[in-house]
Amino acid sequence: MKDAVADSSLALKWVIGEDDSDLALTLRSHYRFRAPGLIHAECANALWKLVSRNEIPSRAASVAILAMQADPMEIVATRSLMEDALRLALEMKHPVYDCVFAALAYRGSCPMITADKTFARKMEGHAIVVLDMEAALAAAQA
Repeated sequence: MKDAVADSSLALKWVIGEDDSDLALTLRSHYRFRAPGLIHAECANALWKLVSRNEIPSRAASVAILAMQADPMEIVATRSLMEDALRLALEMKHPVYDCVFAALAYRGSCPMITADKTFARKMEGHAIVVLDMEAALAAAQA
């Protein structure tokens, strides 16, 4: 099993039914995931947005965040990643929030897996490997 960093867009697909949730869950059998502690705040905020737009009931959001907190993935302190994340954000002209996940991938010499295809494309050719879910599955099966 390979190591990888999960970002919030991927992790949300594990706990609520979204497009490609099946693919996201399949990746769990190919990768051992870790994430910065920021993942819980980002996922809680995304769940709040879904509830506020009446896309999911508040009870579903509560169940989802409890599932996230119980997930066995390794959680790494965000504080230890901030210098690398800021440097990457400045270099890529991209928000620090996403770059915290990429910094963890860099530190762990493993890919970051995301459902955010735009961020994955933006990182193409960079020393940090950021894979969208389809590319991650292909890499795992290679």
